[in-house]
Amino acid sequence: MAGQLLLGLSILVILHELGHFLAARAFGIKVEKFYLFFDAWGFKLFSFKIGDTEYGVGWLPLGGYVKISGMIDESMDTAQMALPPEPWEFRSKPAWQRLIVMLGGIIVNVIVGIVIFWLLTFKYGETYTPNDQLVNGVHPGIIGKEIGLQDGDKILALNGQKVIRFKELVSSKVLLGSPKLTISRDGKAIDLSVPETVLNSINEYGIQEFVAPRFVIKRIDSVVDQSINKPKSTSLFKKITSVFGKQKQEKIATPAFDAGFKKGDSVIAINNMPIRFRDQFTTEVEKAAGKVITIKVDRKGKIMDLSPKVATNGTIGVYFGSFELPTRYVNYGFVESFSVGTNEAYNTFSDNAKGIWKMITGKISARNIGSPIAIAKVYGSEFNWENFWRLTGLISMGLAFMNLLPIPALDGGHVVFLIIEMIKGRPLGDKFMERAQGVGFVILLSLMVFAFGNDILKLFGK
Repeated sequence: MAGQLLLGLSILVILHELGHFLAARAFGIKVEKFYLFFDAWGFKLFSFKIGDTEYGVGWLPLGGYVKISGMIDESMDTAQMALPPEPWEFRSKPAWQRLIVMLGGIIVNVIVGIVIFWLLTFKYGETYTPNDQLVNGVHPGIIGKEIGLQDGDKILALNGQKVIRFKELVSSKVLLGSPKLTISRDGKAIDLSVPETVLNSINEYGIQEFVAPRFVIKRIDSVVDQSINKPKSTSLFKKITSVFGKQKQEKIATPAFDAGFKKGDSVIAINNMPIRFRDQFTTEVEKAAGKVITIKVDRKGKIMDLSPKVATNGTIGVYFGSFELPTRYVNYGFVESFSVGTNEAYNTFSDNAKGIWKMITGKISARNIGSPIAIAKVYGSEFNWENFWRLTGLISMGLAFMNLLPIPALDGGHVVFLIIEMIKGRPLGDKFMERAQGVGFVILLSLMVFAFGNDILKLFGK
């Protein structure tokens, strides 16, 4: 996870700063430093100099920067700003040129995002589950049931538009759009509304508790013979130390193994209730946690009753194997892929804007803010090129949007100040810019601490 996160962010940070660098050099502005990661307090891993620019890698992996001569930025080089302006300095150039320099990194992030999605679409095409082939409808989780969905419902449309791909039901159209769902239940069309606060529930329970395809139950694929009974860690200290130290573990036989379940058994009923779907089996077993239940199975044509005592976690220790979804593949040509990729990049940028606006207006909780810890978890522990580049494309568009926010110390803050300067006809004072930069640093640091705090608490189930 850490390796993928570091590689993905390093690529995007270098390209973002390269956008500023190339724009500055195009207008004859001197760039003193180009760094991946911050060389805080003068410490760095290595550096070298080519021409007027020092290139290097710092030790603090919280981004990167280019130090542009004559600009009030994260370097806070007030001594340089006290000297008379030089023709190669940022402050000596027209406002429109400085505006392009400040937008350079954002523009590159957008281009990178589009190119990534374009090439991924061209190479891999699109594989999706056709919504009309889910003949058994859907199985709602906790969140889906809260909005009124029931087992077996067939979702037909979002805001009156036919649902073609099942993934639309777990996309930003639903999570950020607060749409009206049109469903078919017992042959009748019913409209349900998704609340604007649904993302808070997704953050609490997980996307798997919204809605999933409904599967017919299969034969038992395997029976677990033993489970590990771990002692509970109640304190935060014990939870942390348990990661590094060994705990006493007791292996016990699973309820299914004790009751005599075999691979290939077909479940027919639980406590005389007919069982046809996977969700029915899970629901009935979980309801009986800690109790003995009667499960009727078909074993090679012979009907028999087995009576396991359900574990306290609501399981008995059987696997039904993987459930295959119906899929459809679409192959796109090189030119056609560009349109699809650009649309995906635009939707990603738009989703970021919708999410921030919902947070500002109080529709979703700030607990949804995540740090690099959350990003690393999404990358996953196994390296997959398609997954890596798709997530890197998403992050590139996210960085473009975040850097456009009008917060001092971000590119968006500088853009706002330059637009004000162009309207007023004169630049804002150096003292004001220095104070604004300091305020921006405090805001960003606070957001970073809050985001890391969110993810650390989530690691411990808080």
